[in-house]
Amino acid sequence: MIVDDSAVVRKHLSDRLEAAGIEVVATASDPLFAWPKLRSLQPDVLVLDVEMPRMDGISFLRQVMAEQPTPVVMCSTLTEAGCEVTLEALAAGAVGFVTKPKAGLKSFLEDQANDLVDTVRSAARANLGALGALPQAARPAPLTPPPLPAAPLGPPGSRVIAMGLSTGGVQSIEVVLRALPVQTPGIVIVQHMPAGFTASLAARLNGLCDIEVAEARHGERVLPGRALIAPGGRHMRLRRQGSQFVVEVIDGPLINHHRPSVDVLFRSVAQQAGAAAIGVIMTGMGDDGARGLRDMHDAGALTAAQDQASSVVFGMPKEAIRLGAADAVLPLPEIAPWLLQQARVAPGQRVARAISGVNTDTSPH
Repeated sequence: MIVDDSAVVRKHLSDRLEAAGIEVVATASDPLFAWPKLRSLQPDVLVLDVEMPRMDGISFLRQVMAEQPTPVVMCSTLTEAGCEVTLEALAAGAVGFVTKPKAGLKSFLEDQANDLVDTVRSAARANLGALGALPQAARPAPLTPPPLPAAPLGPPGSRVIAMGLSTGGVQSIEVVLRALPVQTPGIVIVQHMPAGFTASLAARLNGLCDIEVAEARHGERVLPGRALIAPGGRHMRLRRQGSQFVVEVIDGPLINHHRPSVDVLFRSVAQQAGAAAIGVIMTGMGDDGARGLRDMHDAGALTAAQDQASSVVFGMPKEAIRLGAADAVLPLPEIAPWLLQQARVAPGQRVARAISGVNTDTSPH
């Protein structure tokens, strides 16, 4: 079901989805018209505009998640304000988003048709149980890790944490980063997002976390207490510089249909940091990052994957587990304590929980 105040947008979105074999059961020009249709038709996915008359998309999203939980894909403009509102929507429970320009809509949608279809299909597979739990998980004070031995975290630059996320990642990464103290080793992150959105994401997280969170700049040092997020639309690699690590922000082709790509980051971490690295792959559709995490594992890094129950979409973690890339499979609330525990382990040693009871069949999730 599509809810957008523009008849042109409704038509073009409908045409693109129908052409891909996705049935559009209804459209509506605003939430008040949409609500009775939503309740009667119960669509698998709701594509929702942000700015609409009578009721804005964020307010309607919260009503939907409270009264009739449905996977929601937000449709927002490529503006700074659009980025901020989209992040607010993702934090409130939206599964994903598609972007639209203020002009040239038809040609833009034709170019981005595959992304639209993939996003809607990904939303249809979303784990609403995990999705519903995320906003509640993010509200309280940061998680308190279990007591750990008073071992030092290691000299500055001796450890680096690499994380990769996609669908559901905006909510999930907040849960993890808010639970980390300023003594945490430097962190490098790839979250699948288009250009413009990652700066807003970093600014939002920076205001919520004890650690510093920033959009990465080329040549920037990876320091304890700082998390660097790859800029949308560009790849990020790790490079050793003496006893320190720095990031390289580069252009390049899409890898696994993504730029930035988790595999690009993880493979560079395997090559440059080896056993000094800790890697985590989290919620997301597809398999980007799975082979890179295996490279990290084979290079001696400590690795983990988010479990199925807490993943909004169990695609990327499932593939990493299937490849034998993960030392541990963890629910979302345990990832931050696990990272802190591993940061106290000497490079080359492993303190990781055995994997058991994990479904790694090849059916879609």
